[in-house]
Amino acid sequence: MTDKLAYVHPGAKLGKDVVVEPFAYIADDVVIGDNTYIAPHAVILSGARIGSNCTIHSGAVIAGVPQDLKFKGEYTTAEIGDGTTIRECATVNRGTAAKNKTVIGKNCLIMAYAHVAHDCVLGDHVILVNNVSIAGEVEIGDWAILGGHTAVHQFVRIGEHAMTGGGSLVGKDIPPYVKAGHLPVSFVGANYIGLRRRNFTPDQISQIQEIFRILFQSGMNYSNACDAVEQTIPQSRERDLILDFVRNSKRGIIKPYNVLKKDEEVE
Repeated sequence: MTDKLAYVHPGAKLGKDVVVEPFAYIADDVVIGDNTYIAPHAVILSGARIGSNCTIHSGAVIAGVPQDLKFKGEYTTAEIGDGTTIRECATVNRGTAAKNKTVIGKNCLIMAYAHVAHDCVLGDHVILVNNVSIAGEVEIGDWAILGGHTAVHQFVRIGEHAMTGGGSLVGKDIPPYVKAGHLPVSFVGANYIGLRRRNFTPDQISQIQEIFRILFQSGMNYSNACDAVEQTIPQSRERDLILDFVRNSKRGIIKPYNVLKKDEEVE
């Protein structure tokens, strides 16, 4: 159902039972899946690809032009997976020539005033709390949660099931299963509460904690610590995911909080 006070371009493709409320704007070259709800004053621009059973709240802008001076008007998209909710005044920019698209996965929650910049890739079940700002080409794994007012530098990677505290300034990569906080942002432990909620077993959580003791509390550099983990911790999906993430980090991995405190004392 499209209200007569909404604008929907004839070139837009809307699925079955899509609801478009008054004063919403839907441009050409937009695709919206079945049973999606578009609230009053939502703005859906060209290049938007929105899945089924999504909710786009008032004031949200989907597929806005990238805030990147290298962008030259190339054809790109912003893709949002099924079941995702975009809350009030959140913004999702479309991609640039770098990746050609910005992607938000399925069943995500992008809260009010959050910003997802060009060429970001968010996995499934990601939560961005109010006022989170994600710079260009950031990658965020499944089930990650970023606390309110978290700001993420361009090209940063955040692993699956990771969590940041509110107000975090993230300039380094955060491995999977990590709970990060403080200023500057640092490792403060495993996200064991989140892991329990997602049915990780006690043995899995114990192994993750042991891996983190070697990586973040042994005093070894990350390269040597990864070798030590591989030699002493039995193979598992969780172990291999952490090791692969750390070894392939380009921006570097966040430091342990206790190391940062010692550095500050030396200074």
